[in-house]
Amino acid sequence: MMVFEHKFADRGYLCGIDEVGRGPLSGPVVAAAVILPKDHRILYLNDSKKLSEKKREELYDVIMREAVAVGIGMAPPSRIDEINILQATYEAMRQAISRLSVKPDLLLNDAVTIPEVPIPQLAIIGGDRKSVSIAAASIVAKVTRDRMMVEYEDMFP
Repeated sequence: MMVFEHKFADRGYLCGIDEVGRGPLSGPVVAAAVILPKDHRILYLNDSKKLSEKKREELYDVIMREAVAVGIGMAPPSRIDEINILQATYEAMRQAISRLSVKPDLLLNDAVTIPEVPIPQLAIIGGDRKSVSIAAASIVAKVTRDRMMVEYEDMFP
């Protein structure tokens, strides 16, 4: 899972980007951008869909504690309806990148190239299963969205 991180280690800060919420009929699309330390030793990083809720929560805490930088972006359902799901996804990803405290040198994206982002990008098909940086972003995005949906459920039973 570190093939891309090793291949591009000389490029500076590598940032994994992923999103969740494109398939469900309700709730926002949430994107996360994560820069891991080059020498990270976070075990069990994998595609968030392959992990139990408990494992995602545990890894989320580790990622948030050990990452160099984390950015989160979101597009609510009203925005999705206004501009379509793909454009809302790109918007959430751009927000996530802009909220990083450290500027990345290369973006490792799960399957897409994000328009209007001047940072070099590499779109990796199935990236959340091939890159630990993207896997970390998938976990942060999934846990963030799941927590939001629990709050919505409490507010709108």
